[in-house]
Amino acid sequence: MTELVPGEDGSDHSPPERGPRRSPPRTARTALLFGALGVVYGDIGTSPLYAMQSAFALDGGAVRPTPGNVFGVVSLIFWSITLVVSVKYVTFVLRADNDGEGGVMALAALARRGLTHASLRRVALVMSLGALGAALFYGDSVITPAISVLSAVEGLGVVAPHLAGAVVPISAVVLTGLFAVQRRGTERVGRVFGPVMLLWFTALGAAGLNQVIRRPGILGGLSPSYALAFVAERPATAFVAMGAVVLAVTGAEALYSDLGHLGRPPIRRAWFLVVFPALTLNYLAQGALVLRTPSARVNPFFLLLPDWAQVPMVVLAALATVIASQAVISGAFSVSLQAARLGFLPRLRIRHTSARQPGQVYVATVNWLLWAGVLAVMFGFRSSSRLATAYGVAVTGTFLITTALFLTVARTRWRWSAARLVTAGVVFGGLELTFLGVNTTKLRDGGWLTLLIAAVVYSVMLTWRRGRDLLLARRVQMEGTLPEFLEGVRRASVRRVPGTAVYPHATKETTPLALKATLERMHVLHERVVIITGRTGDVPHIPWSGRLRVDHLGDPADGIVHVTADFWFRDPTDFPAVLRHATGSAAAGAERGSGDDGVWYFVSAPILRRDRRSGLRGWRTALFVGLARRARDTSESLHLPPDRTVAMGTCIALRRRPL
Repeated sequence: MTELVPGEDGSDHSPPERGPRRSPPRTARTALLFGALGVVYGDIGTSPLYAMQSAFALDGGAVRPTPGNVFGVVSLIFWSITLVVSVKYVTFVLRADNDGEGGVMALAALARRGLTHASLRRVALVMSLGALGAALFYGDSVITPAISVLSAVEGLGVVAPHLAGAVVPISAVVLTGLFAVQRRGTERVGRVFGPVMLLWFTALGAAGLNQVIRRPGILGGLSPSYALAFVAERPATAFVAMGAVVLAVTGAEALYSDLGHLGRPPIRRAWFLVVFPALTLNYLAQGALVLRTPSARVNPFFLLLPDWAQVPMVVLAALATVIASQAVISGAFSVSLQAARLGFLPRLRIRHTSARQPGQVYVATVNWLLWAGVLAVMFGFRSSSRLATAYGVAVTGTFLITTALFLTVARTRWRWSAARLVTAGVVFGGLELTFLGVNTTKLRDGGWLTLLIAAVVYSVMLTWRRGRDLLLARRVQMEGTLPEFLEGVRRASVRRVPGTAVYPHATKETTPLALKATLERMHVLHERVVIITGRTGDVPHIPWSGRLRVDHLGDPADGIVHVTADFWFRDPTDFPAVLRHATGSAAAGAERGSGDDGVWYFVSAPILRRDRRSGLRGWRTALFVGLARRARDTSESLHLPPDRTVAMGTCIALRRRPL
């Protein structure tokens, strides 16, 4: 037998009713706009550093800098950004917020809620797609910071070739500093990064506008006819170019994941007012430069600038690419929070970092695992051009999964017509299938890395979900209903001993295993028994007077009560505080009447027994047990005093079908 501490936290995952959302004041809206620039658009905003360069460097120069190719690439980039980012994500997908949260896991949960009459298999498929999308997002989160920072620091090789050997060590120091400041929270990070990114996009737009004014003919690249002609006349060349075009839209998946950090309006305003115009001008300018000076294709971004501006731009680019990593890092925190809430990851230590936005969280475990993965990838590939061959596979996979889940939400919740669904599916899905097909050619050259990371994460998530479901089903069977248990207690006249016993439990429908174990092993109950269930919401704080509900469970005189406590996202899940504030019940005065020494907390500590009928392979059972051991301790998460907390062990056989 192996000891297992499952995810029991005394909460039932069903949030209390939310209060009305208030529009933030003007100063707060301005801060959120800067935050969107600093947190959300760093990744996609630094794509001009390498997207156009990669288009003409892939496969030994298969895409030659001829007028037809240049106009075709510029048109493909512009219309890919327009369709994938402006139309799909910013206009439509951002509407699919799950109680203010975004990301593929939140979208899957929203789709599941719309499938009210669907089969269990279909619901399971939707949630599995969400888990796969989240796993691919983690794979992308390891690559993005490495390629972004390396591409900027490599600018040193343009202005000071003798410093080329220091690129990787400098990048490692920069990234370590970035991960170290995450604990300060998205709001503070965005407040610092926002002005830098505003300067960055201003510089992008200014450099691009200067070149476009001098060569206005490049504006023809905005026409979709060039993209269509490029694909029709030179399909093989266009296929190669699409491997670089996808780099221009990477970051859109992080844009949606960061919805919970900042909200929809600032993300949309920042895109249409600042980011989209600046990117368009810069890509047009790079195309004009390559047309005029074909040799500039080796690094069209920095060669677009005059000599005096290159060094300052290297410094600004380094800052911008550090910030670019913020989108996927904060997005990974959001995805981890959602995965834990949906039962795909163990209970994590999550810290809310904003008094206004419930989605702004910091997850230390995820932060430092990402840091280790990013450094390993960077020292392994050692250049942004080599990393570009590994980039894109996970991103395009996430795009497709998001499209599938979004269409499910649009059909089941928004009641889109069949024609509208087919149009969106063909336009978005067709383009993203092309991206995915192009990026499969990168598997041999490094694309396997993100798929390997995604496969590992996906296996972990499905194993935890399956093991948790099996364990919870078995526990519910063993717990039995609470009314039946209480009826037996009252009928048997169980001996009562002085003091108060508190039992955290996820519901008042079943009996806490620790409560049953107390009666079965000690044959007594405390004179006051309090069962506490906690629920979480997305409002910053609620007074104690409106937070608690007490149920006497049918008999006000027997000293057994159930307390439901609402914890909003800025409130600590402090069960001793619940006991002190509960009124009108046996819980009232429990602390005052008995003193601290008279109150004991009893938590269930199941002991998992492996069973051949468990439905999990041996390695998955071992993985589940290992994850459970490292989950956040129940006593710590509920602020229970360690010297007055008792763990009651109960043996549970993990079976597919409980007897």
